Amino acid sequence: MDVNRRHLIGASAAGVAGALAMSPEAARAAPLTSALGRDVTQYGVRPGSPDDQTRNLQRAIDDAARARVPLALPPGVYRTGLLHLQNGTQLVGVRGATKLLFSGGASMLQGDGAGSVGLTGITLDGGGIPLPARRGLVHCLSGRDIRITDCEITGSGGAAIWFENVSGDISGNIITHTASTAVVSFDALGLLVSRNTIIGTNDNGIEILRTALGDDGTLVLDNRIEDIKAGPGGSGQYGNAINAFRAGNVIVRGNRIRNCDYSAVRGNSASNIQISGNSVSDVREVALYSEFAFEGAVIANNTVDGAAFGVSVCNFNEGGRLAVVQGNIIRNLLPKRPIGTAPDDDAGVGIYVEADASVTGNVIENAPSFGIIAGWGKYLRDVAITGNVIRNAFVGIGVSVASGAGTVLVNNNMISDTPRGAVVGLDHARPVTSDLSADGAPRVAQVVIGTNAVRR
Repeated sequence: MDVNRRHLIGASAAGVAGALAMSPEAARAAPLTSALGRDVTQYGVRPGSPDDQTRNLQRAIDDAARARVPLALPPGVYRTGLLHLQNGTQLVGVRGATKLLFSGGASMLQGDGAGSVGLTGITLDGGGIPLPARRGLVHCLSGRDIRITDCEITGSGGAAIWFENVSGDISGNIITHTASTAVVSFDALGLLVSRNTIIGTNDNGIEILRTALGDDGTLVLDNRIEDIKAGPGGSGQYGNAINAFRAGNVIVRGNRIRNCDYSAVRGNSASNIQISGNSVSDVREVALYSEFAFEGAVIANNTVDGAAFGVSVCNFNEGGRLAVVQGNIIRNLLPKRPIGTAPDDDAGVGIYVEADASVTGNVIENAPSFGIIAGWGKYLRDVAITGNVIRNAFVGIGVSVASGAGTVLVNNNMISDTPRGAVVGLDHARPVTSDLSADGAPRVAQVVIGTNAVRR
């Protein structure tokens, strides 16, 4: 058959002309994704119907999953109760126009052992209907490659998303008005949480948790998290934008965090955590926290504007040790912590560290108490404080000189406007020496003071 280039061009042009000439009625009649999968309306599901459509929706999900093709949900509101996700379920809506409205049940979408699941372009509205404890509006257990992208989840009466033993991707979503936590992950198997907007939760923003200490490796990147309340109270379990508990090797990077009752990022017994490049403002306890039984924390290149503490790396008594705190800008610290913390807990502190740590290249301004503190009583070992700029703090650098405290190096720092002293020895939170950087000041064996630029 002789098919030349001219004939091919002519045929293509005719096809395009035919498509352009298709009537609007014919175009509207075409299924939403006729070339890619199934249209949910083929199963008797009707957008905008006042009736509950759980049964027909479930039939459509099951059939499309068996065929391993996407299920398209055209624009409209679909009232539904609990729907079970199957292996290979792919639900595709029109972003901002396709809405599932919850009518009640343990969850709206549940996957038990289902993998290769995708939710895209769908609004999930929980209607504020309370969920049972430890449940999410989307609730997935033991699934591989579960992807929730470009969706909106609002009004969940529990968590918005609850994952256990899951790998996958939660990205580009808008999650608002959540009764507990927006994203909960237990024992992740390789999870990315990125580019989400989370506004208005009552417990925490994102929780990365493990049932026992171990490697987790979840990446929490480039999210916008705002207005996080500590609704149940407590002394720091709630009210955090990002909380990693027992989860090793978690990376928290590039997030914009504002208005939290407690912390922006809280790593509890989370070894090798990296907290970098985050922008934090208006948090009312420790902005960036690594505490309890951890080994290894990098807290670098963050900005903190408004917090009771800028950075705290603590609990050497519980095994917490080994940290780098570098290149952070911390300013406008608050003189008090929130109600619920111990009434004598310090506030107005830029950076606090205890053991096996380097604190270098940070800029701290407007700290009502201390620019930097090293140690708490005897809990101090091998800390280097070098190359920092501290301006307008009551004390520039406080160092524990209690019996049993270890060695601290204080060198090459710029310290100005510190009325109680540039470098002062502490007994816990109480200053007990004069300015150790001044000429003729007494020597303290474990505090090695090099050349610092001090303006009193």
